[in-house]
Amino acid sequence: MRAAVLRQIGDSALEVVDDAELAETGPGMVRVAIRATGICHSDLSAMQGSFPIPTPCVLGHEGAGEIVETGPDVTDLVVGDHVIATGVTQCGQCSFCLTGQGHLCIGASFGEPRFRVGGQPVFALAGIGSFSEEVLLSQEAAIRIPRNVPWDVAAIVGCGVPSGVGAAINAAKVIPGSSVIVFGCGGVGTSVIQGARLAGAAEIVAVDLLAEKREKATRFGATHAVAPGDVATVKAEVTGERDGFDYGFEAIGQPDTIRATYDAVRRGGTAVIVGVGHPEQQVVFNAYEFAYGDKTLRGTWFGSGDPRVEFPRLLKLWNAGRLDLDGMISSRSRLADINSAFAELRAGRSIRIVLTG
Repeated sequence: MRAAVLRQIGDSALEVVDDAELAETGPGMVRVAIRATGICHSDLSAMQGSFPIPTPCVLGHEGAGEIVETGPDVTDLVVGDHVIATGVTQCGQCSFCLTGQGHLCIGASFGEPRFRVGGQPVFALAGIGSFSEEVLLSQEAAIRIPRNVPWDVAAIVGCGVPSGVGAAINAAKVIPGSSVIVFGCGGVGTSVIQGARLAGAAEIVAVDLLAEKREKATRFGATHAVAPGDVATVKAEVTGERDGFDYGFEAIGQPDTIRATYDAVRRGGTAVIVGVGHPEQQVVFNAYEFAYGDKTLRGTWFGSGDPRVEFPRLLKLWNAGRLDLDGMISSRSRLADINSAFAELRAGRSIRIVLTG
């Protein structure tokens, strides 16, 4: 079968091969025919080294498809089920799972190669590797969904959408009538905007360098959309004497925008860092401002939620017309064109591409 393989960290292109094979469908595993997969910025981050991953590796982690085989001991899934793949699974035994933070589980293992290419073992990003025609998942990593959900809609629910919506609802716990600022208006940033809108925020300011992304942000619920140089002006306009937003979100993963997000939040407010930066990059704070500002600065992993809860909830909101997932799917590309899609991401283009099988 075809698959897109990252040979080594730092490569600017993936190798699209046609001789990939899956490992055996062992106990507790399911084989899934991928019907659609999104391209998330995290895939680009993996190529660039922000995420430590073993190579060679089949990239892709926003996948949806149909189960075509189940291994021994699979209890809740059958052939023909429609599922969304997730790289966030729970072992049920570690301290995180036992204290209600299963999205931080350290018990799940993605260490075994899931593919073979040219007779050599190849790993799968996040235990998924959805840039392939079929994948091998643990049964915990396959979340069943209704059969009437379109494949492309299902695919983007796999990572970027719950990361953004969950950041607003689960991590920040945005309250009705509050003010929000979001730095970065790609797929995750627009999902943060939609989450803040769902939570009842009164003002939502979107910040991005690109005019096309700012225009898109208003379609998803931003009340204001500005370039970075206009943040001070819009902050004064929206927040007045409070001199800062109730909530700030960073969806880029860069030190300067992380710092800007913290600065944009009022005293006593909350800044949530959603973007994943490179581990060698540093953000500088002084020792006084934490006490004086009395702000909350926190991160969020996968929207601080359980995919078994979040995926069905997001699809219910989409079905009710309250979450715009269709609008986030702006173009399509075949697997063979995957490298041109990554070139668009590197250029900062405001795109959402779903590769359909």
